[in-house]
Amino acid sequence: MSIRYSLQLNSRGARVSCAITAVRTFVFSVLLCLGSVHSWAQQTDQQQLRGLDEQVQEIKSDVLSIAQELNQLEEKLLYPSGTQVAVFVALAKGDQMRLDAVRLQIDGQLVAHHIYSFKELEALRKGGVQRIYVGNVSTGDHKIEVLVDGKLEGGADFSRTESFTFRKEVKPKMVELTVAGSSPGNTPIALGEW
Repeated sequence: MSIRYSLQLNSRGARVSCAITAVRTFVFSVLLCLGSVHSWAQQTDQQQLRGLDEQVQEIKSDVLSIAQELNQLEEKLLYPSGTQVAVFVALAKGDQMRLDAVRLQIDGQLVAHHIYSFKELEALRKGGVQRIYVGNVSTGDHKIEVLVDGKLEGGADFSRTESFTFRKEVKPKMVELTVAGSSPGNTPIALGEW
């Protein structure tokens, strides 16, 4: 009886051992499959992310071009060419005055006030021109008053106010204000029309 019982145990043990091996093999196969599915899913996700990134970049460029078009349309609507006046500020050639601020009034109303940064001043010294104001005025004669604050080459404070008259026609008007220090032969603020 003991031999028979041990044979039954051995055959049961072999079955259990076989079953455990089969389960291990099955689990290992499932893990391999899951790993390959995971790597395939990762590749698919990366491709989808690349495609999504390209779409986002396209949308960004579309939005920027639409914003630019809207700005142009807004300017045309707000400042129709028949009533548009633009005022520009420039420094006299070779002048080393440090321009601090410009205040601009047209027909007694303050329309612009700008405080200059170091970079803006350097750009003006290199011949740059700044558009300080764009707005609407009716046709006819108008008074423009300009207040300039700054420092001269020697470090002395400089503050000057000048008044000018300009005539607005039906077409757009562009006015240039050239600012110079109070050197002999220089007009501190000169009005030019383009």
